[in-house]
Amino acid sequence: MTDTPDLRSASSRLETNQQWGGRFAAGPSAVMQEINASIAFDQKLWRQDIRGSLAHAAMLAKVGIISAEDERAIAEGLTTIAAEIEAGRFPFTEALEDIHMNIEARLTERIGEAGKRLHTGRSRNDQVATDFRLWVRDAIDGLDAQVVDLMRALADRAAAHAADPMPGFTHLQTAQPVTFGHHLLAYVEMLARDRGRLADCRKRLNECPLGVAALAGTSFPLDREATAAALGFDRPAANSLDAVSDRDFALEFLATAAISAMHLSRLAEEVVIWCSAPYRFIRLSDAYTTGSSIMPQKRNPDAAELVRAKTGRVTGALVGLLTVMKGLPLAYAKDTQEDKEPVFDAAGAWALSLAAMAGMVRDMTPDKARMRDFAGSGFATATDLADWLVRVLKLPFRTAHHVTGRLVAAAEAKGVDLSGLSLAEMQAEEPGITADVFSVLTVDASVASRTVYGGTAPVNVAKQAAKWQAALA
Repeated sequence: MTDTPDLRSASSRLETNQQWGGRFAAGPSAVMQEINASIAFDQKLWRQDIRGSLAHAAMLAKVGIISAEDERAIAEGLTTIAAEIEAGRFPFTEALEDIHMNIEARLTERIGEAGKRLHTGRSRNDQVATDFRLWVRDAIDGLDAQVVDLMRALADRAAAHAADPMPGFTHLQTAQPVTFGHHLLAYVEMLARDRGRLADCRKRLNECPLGVAALAGTSFPLDREATAAALGFDRPAANSLDAVSDRDFALEFLATAAISAMHLSRLAEEVVIWCSAPYRFIRLSDAYTTGSSIMPQKRNPDAAELVRAKTGRVTGALVGLLTVMKGLPLAYAKDTQEDKEPVFDAAGAWALSLAAMAGMVRDMTPDKARMRDFAGSGFATATDLADWLVRVLKLPFRTAHHVTGRLVAAAEAKGVDLSGLSLAEMQAEEPGITADVFSVLTVDASVASRTVYGGTAPVNVAKQAAKWQAALA
């Protein structure tokens, strides 16, 4: 056993260590070697690869395929290799193609014959399928925690602004008053569904391919249940062809990422709008904005814009992998080597977007007075007037809608809001209207009246925000 990296040439290591080397008399061309190698990106799987190998070696020893002494040597060697990689001292080489062959070759260099026994009963096909599932599962756990953090930030701000009115929009036109807290809680609900999709994805991927070998299983008496349990899987995969060849777990992960990134993009777009000069509903600090190289007055919401843009990368990863997989016959094909980069990239983009958005939510300073002013503009209480006509005068809603429309036209012509019309002007359109109607034409009265479950009444919003704060604590 040696403690120093082997400095033999890449060609020598290729000749002696490539698993398929005995079949070919000549090495691959430079182009073939480059297109075939994945070590540049699948290095990310090293922790999962070592975990899988440790579990596989322990199982081989348990069933008597390798000796306990060999299993101890393999475990010690893999632990040392993990430390080398962690410290940045591992001699990765493209000549060995991928993370699996790099680690196995290094293990054999360190411990000799015992290292060559590790691959008994498995193939790189089931090995990479297992590693990749482990990586995606780990990513899900980390991303779920980030989604929770953003939900917590939104719920906290919602609780603080449960009673602060802002305009609610449809078609980006003022529609009805809502509260800022209610608006933020809408994204908590979206993110909660994203968490549900993550949990569903994790549950479905949690089957272990290890031990099905290349495509048909193996004649060795492996204990696949033990290996699956050691790696935290619910069960071993039931079909060897499916286990090594399908990547629907990665596609489901990307689909979940794409939906969540879309939700983040919608919130980011609203942050951009809210920061803009015509609205000025919120202000972001220097921590999440940038200036201009030529216009000294600018404060640009670049963090929000970049969250919005990263959605394209995540969605593109999903479409890209769907395209890779769509025409592949069973079982394994080298095409699936192209599965990892889009998943790695999408997971990174999603994680960064979640972190940035949580930071912006905690950083933003709402202008409550300006939001309140906007909430009452654009005849935002017109629906409240129509509802009053139905509730008090018993008019059919469609009739009330028409009366309200005529009153809006009258107020628009006069240059006032609905509350700026006199009682006589209102009675000219509907004689039954009384002075009581003015009690429903304020922003506060409007939001307070929306007490139906799911409505924007401050009492509802405070209750929902508290429920989420407790659930996410």
